[in-house]
Amino acid sequence: MNGTDQIAIVRIELEGIEPLIWRRVGVPTSMTLSALHSVIQAAMGWLNSHLWEIEVNGLKYGPRVPDDSSLLARGIAEFGYLYDMGDGWQHRVIIEKQKTCETGVRYPQFLGGERRCPPEDCGGIPGYYEFLKNIASKQKTKREDALRWYGKPFDSNDTEEKKIVISLMRIATEPRSP
Repeated sequence: MNGTDQIAIVRIELEGIEPLIWRRVGVPTSMTLSALHSVIQAAMGWLNSHLWEIEVNGLKYGPRVPDDSSLLARGIAEFGYLYDMGDGWQHRVIIEKQKTCETGVRYPQFLGGERRCPPEDCGGIPGYYEFLKNIASKQKTKREDALRWYGKPFDSNDTEEKKIVISLMRIATEPRSP
């Protein structure tokens, strides 16, 4: 990108969970919907193993969206992003502002966030709350079973920033079609 290209500052919020899980990312306004989907997956820490859909002004776009489709360049202020139709992870995506990109910065760029996303396939919001209850349980068996299911320790307050930055850097360095 050069110093005249535009970026959007995008805030992604996972709806229905308190305290709020959110991320802020700088992305090129020319980014296609499928590339934007990849950014949301990387920023939130999802594994991209389920169907998804973007909804804007009543129109729905999914994995088969044409490669030239870009919402950000059209001045859209907000849209919905649904990930995993079974667990139903609904996100609110807010375009906070657009600005000229900074020279020498690779986009997408992680700009902040709070808390870790729920584990994949945990059963939606109710399953996530049950998982949190079990990993905090004083009953050793419940705690161990939940962590064994997840496969590693889980800290709901850790955004896993290093992992997000690495994932977004991979997207930034992928070859783009002209």
